[in-house]
Amino acid sequence: MAPRWRTDLLFLLCILSYILSSVAGKSYYDILQVQKGASDEQIKRAYRKLALKYHPDKNQGNEEANKRFAEINNAYEVLSDSEKRNIYDKYGEEGLKQFAANGGRGGGGMNFQDIFSSFFGGGPSEDEDKIVKGDDVIVELEATLEDLYMGGSLKVWREKNVIKPAPGKRRCNCRNEVYHRQIGPGMFQQMTEQVCDECPNVKYEREGSFFTVDIEKGMQDGQEVVFYDEGEPKIDGEPGDLKFRIRTAPHDLFTRDGNDLHTNVTITLVQALVGFEKTVIHLDDHPVDISSKGITKPKEVRKFKGEGMPVHFSNKKGDLFVVFEVLFPTSLTEDQKKKIKEILA
Repeated sequence: MAPRWRTDLLFLLCILSYILSSVAGKSYYDILQVQKGASDEQIKRAYRKLALKYHPDKNQGNEEANKRFAEINNAYEVLSDSEKRNIYDKYGEEGLKQFAANGGRGGGGMNFQDIFSSFFGGGPSEDEDKIVKGDDVIVELEATLEDLYMGGSLKVWREKNVIKPAPGKRRCNCRNEVYHRQIGPGMFQQMTEQVCDECPNVKYEREGSFFTVDIEKGMQDGQEVVFYDEGEPKIDGEPGDLKFRIRTAPHDLFTRDGNDLHTNVTITLVQALVGFEKTVIHLDDHPVDISSKGITKPKEVRKFKGEGMPVHFSNKKGDLFVVFEVLFPTSLTEDQKKKIKEILA
């Protein structure tokens, strides 16, 4: 048997490593956005939401999202295993390393895809089906082209029902229990009875708060910014989610078509014939040179590559399409007509 002082020293080293790891980075609980005392079901739901949000298939080319997905899976692998979670709670990541080094289960870790598939491969799990949730709240949110081009944020005020304590007691957590009653020698009848607990009473009150909605570069119409558990509450259940659905607000100069931008520019007949120097001021105030040295036909469309909208979660951009409108004179003098004929003849 190892001397007592060695055991104590190992214990102190584990505690020190745990403290240092907690200071150096996020804990597994922080990564999954749950409290340390969260139940297995809360951890499972938190993983499901975050894994869907940061899955690589939805975030192609986004290294930060891929990193988050790996962290989320690593955290869930530990916190979903009661033995590993107990070791992590007491001794931190260093304790888990010692556990694996001494022949503990899961030394190599579970494959990320295996974890994800266990949740999403065959549809919702049975536990997920049993969760009673409040309604999701969907808010149509107009975002300016400037914010969608450069990124930005909007503050939105929302009022909702909040569950508050109330006097008295109520029936709660009702469920069906099955039991058997003997109705004769060797004969039993199966019975189902609804059984409820007694809980403190509650009531709904209206409360309001501001939400800061981050608009990411290149977000498309219909994409949603989700605030989990901020929808309508549910007594003895989980609240729904609050979803801000993006819509592009009308713009004075540009119209959007996916990742491309379109605009109309008016030039004079002389400019159409002999060329012109002209710029368009873009959404971030940088000038786009649309000058021409040749002839421009009415309704002619020219493409300016890479001057469109940013592609969401990418360094690429769409294109800018400029439609040229030619402004013709309303009338000509006889002398002007004669000179035009001489020039064009």
